[in-house]
Amino acid sequence: MKINTYTVVPSLPEPLKRLRDLAYNLRWSWDSETMALFQRLDRTLWNETYHNPVRMLGLISQGRLEEMAKDDGFRAHLERVLERFDDYMNGPNWFSRTYGGPDVLSIAYFSFEFGITESLPTYSGGLGVLAGDHLKAASDLGLPLTGVSLLYRQGYFRQYLNPDGWQQEIFPENDFYNLPVTLLRDTDNTPLTIEVETADRKVRAQIWQMEVGRTRLLLLDTNIPVNSPADQEITAHLYGGDNDMRIRQEILMGIGGVRALAAAGRRPDIYHMNEGHSAFLALERIRRLMEEEKVSFAVAREAVRASNVFTTHTPVPAGNDSFDPKLVEHYFRKYADNLQISMQDFLGLGRQNPSNGNEPFCMTVLALNLAAHCNGVSQLHGKVSRKMWTNVWPGVMEEEIPIAAITNGVHTRAWISQEMATLFDRYLGPLWAENPADESVWARAEEIPDAELWRSHERRRERLVAFARQRLREQLQKRGAPESEIARADEVLDPEVLTIGFARRFALYKRGTLLLHDRERIKRLLTDRDRPIQIIFAGKAHPADTMAKEIIRELIHFMRDPAVRRRVVFIEDYDMNVARYLVQGVDVWLNTPRRPLEASGTSGMKAAANGALNVSILDGWWCEGYSSEYGWAIGQGEQYDDLDLQDGIESRALYDLLEKDVIPLFYQQAADGLPREWIRRMKASVHSLCSRFSANRMLHDYIRGPYMGAASAGVRLTADSLAGAKELAAWKERVASNWSQVQLAYLSAPVNPEVKVGDRLPVEVTVRLGQIKPEEALVQLYHGYLNNKGVIVGGETSNLRFARAVRDTHLFQGAIECKATGRYGFAVRVLPNHEGMTSPFDPKLIYWA
Repeated sequence: MKINTYTVVPSLPEPLKRLRDLAYNLRWSWDSETMALFQRLDRTLWNETYHNPVRMLGLISQGRLEEMAKDDGFRAHLERVLERFDDYMNGPNWFSRTYGGPDVLSIAYFSFEFGITESLPTYSGGLGVLAGDHLKAASDLGLPLTGVSLLYRQGYFRQYLNPDGWQQEIFPENDFYNLPVTLLRDTDNTPLTIEVETADRKVRAQIWQMEVGRTRLLLLDTNIPVNSPADQEITAHLYGGDNDMRIRQEILMGIGGVRALAAAGRRPDIYHMNEGHSAFLALERIRRLMEEEKVSFAVAREAVRASNVFTTHTPVPAGNDSFDPKLVEHYFRKYADNLQISMQDFLGLGRQNPSNGNEPFCMTVLALNLAAHCNGVSQLHGKVSRKMWTNVWPGVMEEEIPIAAITNGVHTRAWISQEMATLFDRYLGPLWAENPADESVWARAEEIPDAELWRSHERRRERLVAFARQRLREQLQKRGAPESEIARADEVLDPEVLTIGFARRFALYKRGTLLLHDRERIKRLLTDRDRPIQIIFAGKAHPADTMAKEIIRELIHFMRDPAVRRRVVFIEDYDMNVARYLVQGVDVWLNTPRRPLEASGTSGMKAAANGALNVSILDGWWCEGYSSEYGWAIGQGEQYDDLDLQDGIESRALYDLLEKDVIPLFYQQAADGLPREWIRRMKASVHSLCSRFSANRMLHDYIRGPYMGAASAGVRLTADSLAGAKELAAWKERVASNWSQVQLAYLSAPVNPEVKVGDRLPVEVTVRLGQIKPEEALVQLYHGYLNNKGVIVGGETSNLRFARAVRDTHLFQGAIECKATGRYGFAVRVLPNHEGMTSPFDPKLIYWA
């Protein structure tokens, strides 16, 4: 049976025509006036469609539309919103004013998931929400950026708990034609498609586009009739299926994503890989450049690598996608031939030790090898990543591994409550929204009257309690609970009690039950007659993570204790909407990961922007953000081998903080009933954290660092038909072939010297370089304090200057500045030196004398 398809669209009266423009641009998701406009149309329908204006316009009655078209007040509201929208979209922006506009650089930003709003379930958690905030901040700044991902037919799962508290999953289908996405079409109005090869067959994908303010997000979809049923499933689930499905998804996003950009007429200067899922894009860029410019793999690799940026988010090796070499060979045998390299060399690109034939092929290693600019997502995570991936750069000292750190940030306007935004407008002025990275703007938070700030916060806590009760009632009804139990849902929580929020993906290292370590002690805190606390939990476990599901089940069973059930709630189906209520309404945001396994974390930043105070392990962003002036640290950043011992120590530290500091401070009220010291800390938190941990600051760091660095390197290497890349590739090949000739001939330094502080220790090094010129060698002293094992700790480098040639050797001279007393040491090393490299460690050649 042949089915002829057609699409039904809303019939909007002429005065309301541009409601469609507003609905299809996700700027509404962080603009309260636009959301208020849609709510004014039909608040009930707005909630029933889960804040999806496209679906809402398709369901609203024609009579209601005609009525609002004649409503002067609504039309005036629409005109105001449209004026602001058009000014935003077409007016001047920061990037154009600062750098001159999109001709300077354009960026493609690849991520496996994007969390833009709750009505678009194309995300699972923090990685996706961070990517969504990246797009929103890029839009605000006017940064020419295009996102690339997959459009999942079922997205991530919806969560519910069975009567025993065990997590169950359902996978509802997404109706793309009722979402704010648009199918890209060719000149003949047929859907625009791209094609990728997967082993012995070709897969086609159509391209959808999502407008996120000024930025665009391209999404690939294989659910089209021309594909086999198996290939239609590639874009069915986010993080679903086995390793075979995962590699096909990553082929589609990496290779297909590059082709989708070309098909959509975009030629980015920079490609940013947000996590290793998209690392195959580097290979596709190399292949295309080889084909277009008729150059070798080595030359194309230099040009491509220089303009690739890679951000790693995962601080444990097991969390980085790896594939069996045979699976990679199955899918890439022909592709390696197109790259004109052997399969062994291909596999080596994804191995820490390229010559180890048994080592799996790791997507993170592939990205590290093919991106000149790599970073972690907090200062601590950068350090952890350098240690974790030290074998990718053999011979390089751990602290010198070329993985930098750019700490994550959040899109402030998307996460703060309307009440808080009103206060900021009144007392901080418009710059808090226009330039949230400006610290001087946030200093004005001190000017917000205590009473206004506290009343605003109390309203938000009341709204959170009402929301939690409503969700609990719905959960119990779905579970078939008795009416008496459902009725009690209206009695849980108290809008005047100290409220703690704990919401995140449930995994063992996040320790969702650390608060339950001493149950009698936590019960006393929950049920205290004069100074009680209450806790709201939310979060999902991965469908395959039974241990994480057991943590949720343990929480649910604890909550059923009659003594505490009014004080502890678990909100099912955690998503951006639930997160928004929580970060806007809690008094305290709690985070209890095992250090150093929290790469960054951003939920605490969102809570801080709303005036909540953080209580957290010193991990991720909190290592940089913590101050006793506005928050609390659980422990001092210790790490333990005995995990049970760690849980015991840190749970006791948490109880002590709550009992002795947090609870007394919250309930300590002045004569006017205001907790003045608590409010002072709220203001200090907003003042100190909002600018430092905003997505705008994060984007500024990327622009000033890797983005501009990648853009300039890309131009330098690709100009004049890739002349720079050709010269650099040839130079690397020549130096590598002669590197075995490098050796130390003579070292001259004082023997067992005693040097005074402030003196300079002279050193002369004579090296043999063979066919390598002295200007092509970087001869360095690596020096620093010696620990009791004779190992240099926190070493520094000093470059030696070339003095003269001595027959077949070369003399280099320099000195070490002696800054402090103690036992010190130094070592001599030689590195290749070329102005075209972003780092002397790029060629992975190093000689230690």
